[in-house]
Amino acid sequence: MCWGVHEQDLNINDRISTAPKQRISVYCIAESLDRKMLEKKLEARGPRWLVSRYPDVLYGQYSSLESEQPTGDIFYFDYGCVSFWNLTPKQEQDVLKNLVVPCEVDPLPVREVEIDEFDVKYTANEGGGHIQNDTITLNYRLSGDHSIKLSISYALSQSTKLCVFEERVLEIVASTKDLPESLASTGKVTMSRKAIAQLIGKVFIQRAAVNLLSTVLDTPEFFWSAPDIMQTLYKRICEYMELDDRVEVLNNRFSVLGEMLDMLRTHQNNSHTARLEWIVIWLIVIEIVIGVFECASILGWIGHPV
Repeated sequence: MCWGVHEQDLNINDRISTAPKQRISVYCIAESLDRKMLEKKLEARGPRWLVSRYPDVLYGQYSSLESEQPTGDIFYFDYGCVSFWNLTPKQEQDVLKNLVVPCEVDPLPVREVEIDEFDVKYTANEGGGHIQNDTITLNYRLSGDHSIKLSISYALSQSTKLCVFEERVLEIVASTKDLPESLASTGKVTMSRKAIAQLIGKVFIQRAAVNLLSTVLDTPEFFWSAPDIMQTLYKRICEYMELDDRVEVLNNRFSVLGEMLDMLRTHQNNSHTARLEWIVIWLIVIEIVIGVFECASILGWIGHPV
C-alpha cells in the first residue's frame, strides 16, 4: 500500500516536471474601468465570464471556441489593469478589444500602456509558493484556486500600475533636466511662468494619485479576511516587485521635482517683479522729465519768444 502511494506521487512529479509553464500577463490600459458596463458585457457572454465580484476586481474564466471547459482566468481591476492567466497573446487582445476597451475611463495613450509578463509553474513541493526570475512556483493543488491567483494578481497589477506613474515622472524629468543647467550657465529660465505652473500641477496630480488614491500603497480589502497563505503570498510578490522601495524612490523624485520647480517659479517671479520695478522707475523718470519741461515752459525758460 505504501509503495502504491509512493509510486502515485512519483507519477504526479513526472507529469508536473514535464508540464509546460503557463503564462501570466498584466496590462494597464486606462486610469480606471467602468465597472457597471464591464459587468453587463461579461454577463452577456455567459456565467463563466463573471464568476465572482470583489470590492475592486471582477473575476471570470476564459473558454476558447475549441474547448467547452475553462482554459484560463481573467481578473479585471477597477483601476485600469487586467490580469490574464494561461491565455495566448491573441486571446488576450480579443478580450481587451471586445470587452475591456469599451469600458475604459480615461484610456492611456499608447506610449503609456504597460504590459508585464510572467511564468507560472506547478510543483509537488508543499508550501505557499514563491517567485524567482519572473517565474511563480505554486503547489499543483493550488492550480484551480482562483483566490490564490487573485492574491498574486493583486501584487502584479499594483506593480504594473506603479510603472505608469514611474514612466510619467521620467517624462517630466526628461522635459525639465536642462532647466537648472540653463539657469546656471545663463542666469535665465527659458520656460514661461505658465509652463512652470502647469508642470507643478502635473507633479502634484501624479503624487496625489500614488499617495492618496491608495491603489498602489494600500493592502487590498480582500486580504483583511483572507487566509494566511494568501496574505503571505501577496507580501512575497510585493517584496519581489519591490513595491515599497519603488514608491519611496518615486516620492523622492516627486520631492526633487517639486523643489526644482518651486525654485524656477521663484526665479521667474523675482525676474517678473524686477521688470515691474524697472517699469515703475522709468515711468517715474519720464513723469519727472515731463514735469521739468512743463515747469520750464511755464517759467519761460524754454519755448519760442513771441
